[in-house]
Amino acid sequence: MYAMIEEGGKQYKVTTGDRLLIDRKAEKGTSVTLERVLLVGGEGDVKVGTPVVAGASVTAEVLGPKSGSKIDIQKYKRRKGYHKKQGHRQHYTEVKVTAINV
Repeated sequence: MYAMIEEGGKQYKVTTGDRLLIDRKAEKGTSVTLERVLLVGGEGDVKVGTPVVAGASVTAEVLGPKSGSKIDIQKYKRRKGYHKKQGHRQHYTEVKVTAINV
């Protein structure tokens, strides 16, 4: 069984046991319920939501915080002596999908 979920403005295709990074803050070891399920499928039966599937949810276990890859921001203006370098790492929460509830 698989599901298409929406979390933090992004869409993910998940099955039981998948790990993904979401933009939500949660404590390590707790359980998170993702209720924006757009599609549920498996065994030839597919349910498509308008925009979400009624009564469907995905339960996930929080594994802990994680940081994304480093992004370098460089600004430069020619002939003016202006150089600026800045970095950024986005903070995510890693979760493991435990169940897809329909």
